[in-house]
Amino acid sequence: MSATTDDGRRTTDEELRPLVLGPSSLVVIVGPTAAGKTALSIELAAALGGEIISADSRQIYCGMDIGTAKATPQQRARVPHHLLDVVKPDDVLTLAEYQRLAYAAIDEILTRGGLPMLVGGTGQYVHAVVEGWSIPAVAPRPELRAELEAQAQVEGASALHGWLAQLDPAAALHIDYRNVRRVIRALEVCLTTGQPISELQRKNPPAYRIKQFGVTRPRPELYACIDTRVDRMLEDGLLEEVCNLVAAGYGWELPAMSGLGYRQIGQYLQGEVTLAEAVALIKKQTRRFVHQQQTWFRVDDPTIHWLEPGGKSLAEIVALLAA
Repeated sequence: MSATTDDGRRTTDEELRPLVLGPSSLVVIVGPTAAGKTALSIELAAALGGEIISADSRQIYCGMDIGTAKATPQQRARVPHHLLDVVKPDDVLTLAEYQRLAYAAIDEILTRGGLPMLVGGTGQYVHAVVEGWSIPAVAPRPELRAELEAQAQVEGASALHGWLAQLDPAAALHIDYRNVRRVIRALEVCLTTGQPISELQRKNPPAYRIKQFGVTRPRPELYACIDTRVDRMLEDGLLEEVCNLVAAGYGWELPAMSGLGYRQIGQYLQGEVTLAEAVALIKKQTRRFVHQQQTWFRVDDPTIHWLEPGGKSLAEIVALLAA
């Protein structure tokens, strides 16, 4: 491929590649759902010999392709992708395990002379890698988790979050009360160790030269993109994908099956809502999820260069990388 420079000249891949960061470099592309991260990352990776490492907590699951908006087979053929299809939907991948796999993929790509690109909208994944979190080695306690889940159902998610705010205000500040799983994990660590998870999550930034880009759109345009994406997922077979997962024995109680798209289609399959209502719920709750992502990726973060799709040429973005 080629790109256009400021003087209107066309540049080739061979001209672009030497302009990038150099050894031990890591490019990070973040932003809200449906903003255009995948398209930008693939174009940039194709031009610069990059390889994409997914930072999406849903794309780790095998058999969950359409609802998680994984890169298509054609896109994967064009650019190597890592950390897709890591576990089955009934398996667990801890944050510590993800961090270890991500660092291994980054180092392996660098060893081969490639450019690793961490791409995704799961803020916890991105920050754990970029900031070098020391993740508490606290094994899951199923009985405690069950008690906390029951408490959330009886008293409400906000009450459980309020308890976390008392025990660990710093963690509560960065965890949305609706994300009950993360609230429970923070409480689990605190109650098990006697220390706030925010204190245990000390940072030791890795020795990479990191450049971060954020992809965003004006809110009305982003919402329109979300609606279009959801409609396309249904056309591409989201309903069939969920039916196949259920037929394979994956139950609705699994965390993997609670993700956007899967939970709502599940409500339809269980007769709780119509298909039209399920689709409307996916769109509504995806918009709400965008607000949650903003707590991780802020437009005023000086470490992130924010871009709008089509706002800068590829050559201009490469120039930002080399700066």
